[in-house]
Amino acid sequence: MAKVYFIGAGPGDPELITLKGKRLIERADVIIYAGSLVNPALFKGIKAEVFDSSGMTLDEMVRIMKDSVENGKTVVRLHTGDTSLYSAISEQVERLRELNIKYEIIPGVSSAMAGAAILGQELTIPEISQTVIFTRMEGRTPVPETERLRELAKHRSTMVIFLSVGLIEKVRDELLEGYPEDTPVVVIERATWPDERVVRGKLKDLTKVVREIGIKKTALIYVGEALRASETSLKKESKLYNKDFRHGYRR
Repeated sequence: MAKVYFIGAGPGDPELITLKGKRLIERADVIIYAGSLVNPALFKGIKAEVFDSSGMTLDEMVRIMKDSVENGKTVVRLHTGDTSLYSAISEQVERLRELNIKYEIIPGVSSAMAGAAILGQELTIPEISQTVIFTRMEGRTPVPETERLRELAKHRSTMVIFLSVGLIEKVRDELLEGYPEDTPVVVIERATWPDERVVRGKLKDLTKVVREIGIKKTALIYVGEALRASETSLKKESKLYNKDFRHGYRR
């Protein structure tokens, strides 16, 4: 039976899509994709009718899904990164449920994970940070008061901030209400794309380093002490492989 597949296309590198996601793209009849955020290399050799959703409304997208499924066609809704973070699939899924249209979600590689790989490090370091917060700055889309950056910064955990580089001065000011001013920050623009850029600095200089190289959108902001791990040895090791640590598989 025809249905809609929501697929995370990954951060940009066309090889960072799951095998299942790639297979479904190749057999799809209709693909609705997230504009310039999805690498067009994923569409090479496919037979599907392709729609760019960047200029569409929710109603228009759902209408294409509905008409396609009713005609026995397989629909792929292709989102950037992973569908669980800032993909806006919830409102689409609600509409499909109302229409009794079956759907399935195929996870992808989030740009947050791709960024950590680019830096060559974990985001969780023993004794330094065991928590990672994914969030965004309040802009035209509001956030709950308890999730404002200044509140989350009080935890001083590793933080990955999406969709906020255009508000970089406000981001810096709110983060400084919790983190020390010399906390490491990294901004990664267009992670895994050929024109990817990475800039490092200290939190107090965040606005300066971003504006100097002209990053304005499609970038992630990382902040936290754990980021030092990709520049220097922190001498913090997990217990898992410690020779004195016993568990069910090693005594």
